Amino acid sequence: MSAKYNATFKTMGPRAAQLVTELYERRRPNFTLSEVENITGLSKPAARSLISKARKRGLVTPLKPGLYSLVPFELGRATEHVGNPYLIAEEIIGNQPHYISHGSAFEMHRMVTQPTFIIYASCVRRIRPQIIGGYAYRFIRINSEQIFGLTRIWVSKENAVTVSDLERTIIDGLRQPSYVGGISEVAKGLWIKRESISVDKLIQYAKRLNIGAVIRRLGYLLELYDLAEKSVLDPLRESLSATYHRLDPILSAQGPFLARWRLQLNVSPEELRSLGST
Repeated sequence: MSAKYNATFKTMGPRAAQLVTELYERRRPNFTLSEVENITGLSKPAARSLISKARKRGLVTPLKPGLYSLVPFELGRATEHVGNPYLIAEEIIGNQPHYISHGSAFEMHRMVTQPTFIIYASCVRRIRPQIIGGYAYRFIRINSEQIFGLTRIWVSKENAVTVSDLERTIIDGLRQPSYVGGISEVAKGLWIKRESISVDKLIQYAKRLNIGAVIRRLGYLLELYDLAEKSVLDPLRESLSATYHRLDPILSAQGPFLARWRLQLNVSPEELRSLGST
């Protein structure tokens, strides 16, 4: 396609120009059909027609029915653009309490060495898994009382998303290691951030969540890596019931039992200690 043809291809009428300008003003790289109706004053069928023409001109990319992404002008001839996957996750969730979590939060806090193409978010309503633009989206349902320990992280010059903070990210990983890649990945993240993480906040969050498996795994890893004093860990240990949990719930039930933390060590201490040197 020639530059001249491309310039013609991406021209827009006054209604499309109004829409694109307003979306940029609102910092809305992803937008819904209802927003198109609201901005332009068009009926739903007319709004769909406008979006269809804008798509043919390479101005927008459909993400899913009723959800679209602007194609940034700086991309030049490009006519397809998916946009930031974390912003798309927030669009899918809508106006419900939520946060980017688990493996995605590990990546955003730079606690992993390999990128992931699964976007995880925790929210208070059930949302089915989806695939958009090459990314798989997984939504973990939680109750409103479990919405705590959050921060905001910028994912572009103009947009930030809500993410679990460093300590809550570890706690969520301990609760559901399968959404991070296993307990070894959680332990690696803890070790990577050992200098900046707050042990007091980790313990506070674990107590607030009040899930025995989380308390067991947290106490064991803090002790294994010598990140907390015995006087800090003893109250956690003494609060445990007699029930044993697997250290990594996604692995088989084999390995020795550690009475001190009521854990079955199906990942060896030697393997976890070696993560510090990898």
